[in-house]
Amino acid sequence: MPASPRDLPVWALAAACLRVGAPVALLAVLRSEGSSPGRQGFKMAVTADTVAGSIGGGIMEHKWVELARQRLREADAAPLLRPQVHRREAPADRSGMMCSGEQDVLLWPLLPADLPAVAAIENSLQTLRGGWLELSPAASLHFLPPTETLAPAAAAATAAAEHSPAQPAFYEYQPGPAWRYRERLGFRDQLTIVGGGHVSLALSSVAAALDFELTVLDDRADLPTFDLNHAAHHRQRIDYENVAAAVPPGPHRYVVVMTVGYRTDAVVLRQLLNMPCRYLGVMGSVAKVAELRRGLREEGFSEAAIARLRGPIGVPIQSQTPEEIAISIAAELIQVRRSAGL
Repeated sequence: MPASPRDLPVWALAAACLRVGAPVALLAVLRSEGSSPGRQGFKMAVTADTVAGSIGGGIMEHKWVELARQRLREADAAPLLRPQVHRREAPADRSGMMCSGEQDVLLWPLLPADLPAVAAIENSLQTLRGGWLELSPAASLHFLPPTETLAPAAAAATAAAEHSPAQPAFYEYQPGPAWRYRERLGFRDQLTIVGGGHVSLALSSVAAALDFELTVLDDRADLPTFDLNHAAHHRQRIDYENVAAAVPPGPHRYVVVMTVGYRTDAVVLRQLLNMPCRYLGVMGSVAKVAELRRGLREEGFSEAAIARLRGPIGVPIQSQTPEEIAISIAAELIQVRRSAGL
């Protein structure tokens, strides 16, 4: 079964509690910087005897869980937003950790009136249909459907943050007394694997644990490894001559090309090389990738475009088996994802 978005267990626990009238609170990291153990968007659902998710672990998380349980016992429904500074010498808001970062943590006791929004968020994550979570002291907790658009000012600000008019920011946080937090629901990062062979199957299994929405494309009928790939959220048999139509561009799109051979790799790369994306890589030997680059150069692709192509892909760990190659490629994907602080 394909992996679910990271937050689904949090919202599933919250919805289950609200349906039976059991007290439950939401913990959420609204802002993070530096070496904060909990990154923006991390969440937990907390009940009297169980939790789902994480806001970063360690003593800091333990204290927030205990605080949430105390609030639940006291039936205190007031939200609490507090900075946590992970430095011993900080004059205030020390978290008890020493990793030098900071994060703003929200404690939001969930009420029976929140059930429709919480259930809608749970359904959105289960079905990958998108939408938005919005939290603020003025507007409470809301689910906004994917068809709802941002207000013009917010759209301009988030588009500028992503350097793309079609890609509003995944997280949007306005601090201060009238704070406001908005988050796109579902997977932020999308991985498309072009080719459904043995390495594709192994990479899909690894990438499923890394919070990617995963698509696998192949042009071969009756390919056993393609049919066995139950980790992918989307599988599609296509004509590689039309691959561009199956790979939407975007700043969170990662594309790994590993078709059956050199010729089909070249067909795919001709269409994708100039496509805006976060990562484009091709599997193969040094000699094969050099030949692909030479062919693209002869066909008139710019040096800048060719330089964007990664290959041979994977961190150099002397990998040999499909599973080892998959680990090396996944490590490179993580490296690229984190290189811009994402």
